[in-house]
Amino acid sequence: MPPKAHKKFGDDGSEAPVGSPKPAISSNAAKNALMAHKVSKPGNKRSIVFPQAKRNNLALRRLSGAKREYGLKRRLTKEPEEEIRTKKSKLEEVGGKKLNGNKGHPVEKQSVSVDDVVDDSDSDSGASSSEDESMVPVEELSSEEEDGDFDDAESQDDSDDSDDSDAESNSSESDSGMTVEEKRALELKRLLQDDLEEDDEEAWEKKRAESKKDSKKSKNASKTGTNGSAKIVNFYSDSDESDSDDSAPASFGDRKKLALKLLETRKTLQIYKSRHELMEHVLSNKVTVLIGETGSGKSTQLPQFLLESSPDEKIAITQPRRVAAISLAKRVSEEYGCTLGKEVGYTVRFQNQSSPSTKIKYLTDGMLLRELMLDNDLSKYSTVILDEAHERTVLTDLLLGFLKNLVQKRDNLRVVVMSATLDAERFANFFDGCPILLVEGKQYPVERFYLPTGADDIVDTVCQSVVQLNSSELSGDILVFLAGQEEIDKCVDVINEVADKVSKKVPLMVPLPLYASLSPIKQQAVFKPVKPNQRKVIFSTNIAETSLTISGVRYVLDTGLRKVKVWKPELGLDTLLTTPISQSSAQQRMGRAGREAPGKCFRLLPESDYSNLAPQTEPEILRCDVASALLMLKKAGVDKVHRFPWIQKPSKQAISSALLKLYALKALDDNGKITDLGHKMAVLPVTPHLAGVLIHGCQSGVAQNVIDIVACLSVENLLMNPHAEVRDEVNEKRRNLFPQALKHGDLALLHGLIRMYMSMKDSKDRTLLCKEIAVNQKSLKNVLQIRQQLRGYLEKVCDLSENDDDKADFSTIIKIFLAGFINNTALGSSDRQYRTVNGGHKIAIHPSSMMFGKKIDAIMYVEYVFTTKGYARTVSPIDLAWLQEIAPHFLGNRQRDD
Repeated sequence: MPPKAHKKFGDDGSEAPVGSPKPAISSNAAKNALMAHKVSKPGNKRSIVFPQAKRNNLALRRLSGAKREYGLKRRLTKEPEEEIRTKKSKLEEVGGKKLNGNKGHPVEKQSVSVDDVVDDSDSDSGASSSEDESMVPVEELSSEEEDGDFDDAESQDDSDDSDDSDAESNSSESDSGMTVEEKRALELKRLLQDDLEEDDEEAWEKKRAESKKDSKKSKNASKTGTNGSAKIVNFYSDSDESDSDDSAPASFGDRKKLALKLLETRKTLQIYKSRHELMEHVLSNKVTVLIGETGSGKSTQLPQFLLESSPDEKIAITQPRRVAAISLAKRVSEEYGCTLGKEVGYTVRFQNQSSPSTKIKYLTDGMLLRELMLDNDLSKYSTVILDEAHERTVLTDLLLGFLKNLVQKRDNLRVVVMSATLDAERFANFFDGCPILLVEGKQYPVERFYLPTGADDIVDTVCQSVVQLNSSELSGDILVFLAGQEEIDKCVDVINEVADKVSKKVPLMVPLPLYASLSPIKQQAVFKPVKPNQRKVIFSTNIAETSLTISGVRYVLDTGLRKVKVWKPELGLDTLLTTPISQSSAQQRMGRAGREAPGKCFRLLPESDYSNLAPQTEPEILRCDVASALLMLKKAGVDKVHRFPWIQKPSKQAISSALLKLYALKALDDNGKITDLGHKMAVLPVTPHLAGVLIHGCQSGVAQNVIDIVACLSVENLLMNPHAEVRDEVNEKRRNLFPQALKHGDLALLHGLIRMYMSMKDSKDRTLLCKEIAVNQKSLKNVLQIRQQLRGYLEKVCDLSENDDDKADFSTIIKIFLAGFINNTALGSSDRQYRTVNGGHKIAIHPSSMMFGKKIDAIMYVEYVFTTKGYARTVSPIDLAWLQEIAPHFLGNRQRDD
């Protein structure tokens, strides 16, 4: 049997409490973690043994070679050589080539041993800072600072070019025999020397001071607004700008100096050593599949090689996650020696750091698809690189299909599909047998550990593991993989609570969260070094599985869980479930511990459960709602979606259900053609039903009210589930603060929350409000950003000039949401149970809702959660007459079952 999902729910369907006010935070977990520390001796590298092993069966068993006192077998923990040989032999059979960097000549792919993968000449951990996705983050710049530095850099470039024209002509003969990389290194040195001659230390310090002064002025101006016009909202008070960075921009000389330093570390990468043969293959084929093993440097180096081979190149490189796109762009801009947003930039949802001069652009899959909606030929790009293609998101699969058509249509388009796993035959076959290249990375052996039985409480188990590991292993950072933000925040709270209570003889634990909805500045914190007597403990979702590499990690704790959306055809909607990962994902997670030195991986599940995991992760297209994907296809002019070149086609049921949903939202007409409304919906960076809600809100004159609520629905875990002992108290405070929610439900609660939060000017008042009613303040700050950005998008497709939100009746707002969530409705019965209008399935109101325990004729809900039974979350009462008005064909003759 696969390991069970460890997310805990009560009999009433309530989730394991999280995020309540400080006094109630995980007291038992904190106590257990401290007990775990007391039984561990600093520096003792024996197996971790939990203090309550008899009750919870939490004793971790070390699996390594001979009998131990626990009677366990030891076993070699690195991947068997035969398994590696088998995988690589399969590549050889399909024409895969191994790049070994020998004088630039391609060689046929050969089987290698595990030891061959480790380059002894580069075994020093100091060379590891330039790995594939690993970033050396610099201080983020405000937009005002970047603009100023952007202009300075351009003028500096001009002066350098004019001053050096004679020198360059005199040295052209000697340069002619150099490689592109050597020429670039020489150019960087010349530019650096010129900059150092022009800018002495005193002048540079003055320039930095002026830059900071200008930055503060521009920020103050942005807060107060211009021309005396009333602003929609002051999105941040001074207290809410904690995520901003006031560092002055690096000078032209500093950028070139850093680029020179990074050039030396780039040369240690395997892909750099193989660049000649790699480029020979890539440039001679329209499509190439590149397998870049861990530490190879594929994500950062290939775009630069392409640009160096042809300065006129414009390269798009996609990432499944925004944090990876941002971090990679920052790293490559440093290596290239330019200001972020100039030659190297990025575009992610709600954020664009690029310009017309950008040559290398990192994008999320979704943003490249949106560019494709506007330009079906992607005419401005000469090369498109799909990175992390092995993750097989819906958007990645869409891009694969579009690009297959484009390479046949455009003679000057090159495509590279990059994967971190060896299972790449499907991609090669999809592109008619294109070549497969393998660039090996550096991977040290990693020991594996398992639990004897499943963990009863995953947060408790994780925290005890971290504390004991901190006591037994005195060097190296710890990376913990958890299912979602809820569990991560809880673990961070527990470790913060116990960190200063453990022995001073062990490193001070610095817990850091890492998940997609975290602000970019806080995400970058995991890459920054800590003090010598400290160690980072990073709690992450699967975002750190392959997309990111964090230097210094020696230990991985893997819960074996993730959160995924799963399509429920009987309900006609997606539901978010905590599910076991695949063996492939587990191997990727384990590999994070062996990037710089031998490491250890603790799998918090029995070995038998690991053996029963699925070999590969199921593609998202086979388990998720495809309505957004089909709307994009329609927007791009693909009328017959079943003829689209899918790498794996969705089921007929999934396609049919998605088309019906788009028709119900009026995005498609009776003939299946996209409507004007559908075109507008496709432009907005939200799901189709939320896009429809935003547009209807604009047309009804209540746009800002709707934007506020949609922004709240766009973040995770905004309203936290308080602990049982304070749940009634928190709910009572919510009812008292937002009386409108008693009548109109949870949407009114969200609306009242964001308006009340913005009305508070004092940061302490804002923090107190969040603590009193169990609101995740991090998520609420993200809501403020999304709120502003959604309005900017909506202004492009709607006229907001006549909107008057002050006069809005909340019933009107609920009716607008009902038009978008018509599938998410249910009719009440006498036992306070509900049956869904679509299918007649039983459903109950979740205990976290303001509507819990009330007798209501009909409800609309935003989210469906299944534990022991189905629950509706984010619930609002609706009038039966509204259903008849909005979708009479949908309701039919159904009446409330009394």
